[in-house]
Amino acid sequence: MTRREWLSVFGASALPAAGRKPPVFSVEVYIWLQHLQNRKQTLAAGMDSIFPEARAAGFRNIELNADFFSAELAPRTLGLLKANGLSMPSVYVGGVMHETAAAEQTIHLALDVAGRAKPAGLQAVVNNPNPKKNREAKTDGELRLQAEMLNRLGRELAGGGLQFWVHHHDPEMAANAREWRHILHHTDSKSVALCMDLDWVHQGGQDPLALLKEAGARVAALHLRNSRNKLWLESLEDGDIDYRKVAAYLEQAALSPLLVVELAYRKETTVTRSLKDNLIRSRQYAEKVFRLP
Repeated sequence: MTRREWLSVFGASALPAAGRKPPVFSVEVYIWLQHLQNRKQTLAAGMDSIFPEARAAGFRNIELNADFFSAELAPRTLGLLKANGLSMPSVYVGGVMHETAAAEQTIHLALDVAGRAKPAGLQAVVNNPNPKKNREAKTDGELRLQAEMLNRLGRELAGGGLQFWVHHHDPEMAANAREWRHILHHTDSKSVALCMDLDWVHQGGQDPLALLKEAGARVAALHLRNSRNKLWLESLEDGDIDYRKVAAYLEQAALSPLLVVELAYRKETTVTRSLKDNLIRSRQYAEKVFRLP
């Protein structure tokens, strides 16, 4: 794939601002998984409600994870996506990438999920390399191996016409974003893009806008969530991260990442509205902020 082809679907555009594609919005499934966990329901028992709720909130795209594409659940997932008029441009597949044997398993899982998920409109696999136990820093050798494995998965997915986006949480922000920057500078831009979660950048003590600018055209997707004093809010709204500045930068730089609303609640999060209402408010906020004139 050429760089222009790689960036053509949801990645950063190399075109001038006048030719910048309008933003595309999606919603991450994580908040529903939290709700299922709180109700002590399995995914198989509770998944039917997720898809109509996402559609009723006004979303046309959703990001699911590997659990939805097990051999048992994949046909059901594909049927529910189709029945509710939803596409799935990206699927989330976690796993270890800094140990050889475990990374082989992660790569096998990612390719297996990608094969089952492709009929849902899949364009990219998202991987968040697992941290070490107790958030211990990865050694230089482990980071080199991780970068090699990420490059390998990116190449294999590209061979099947798919993109590869690397996500992060807050452990990668430690030591001046040492692990995140290693991935940025030691993976191949032709086959490995970034899915940045700006809230996790903030939770990890780094400047979301500064790291977004540093990554630049490597950013293919943004996960959108906000907090006040680092406490997650019930909907996407004004808070610690100034998303208007983020939107202005994307406009100025002619970047068009996939914009994925991802709600998550902590025990201390005050929830006053239904999930449907919070999702509608989040979508409306994202559309207002990122559809700059």
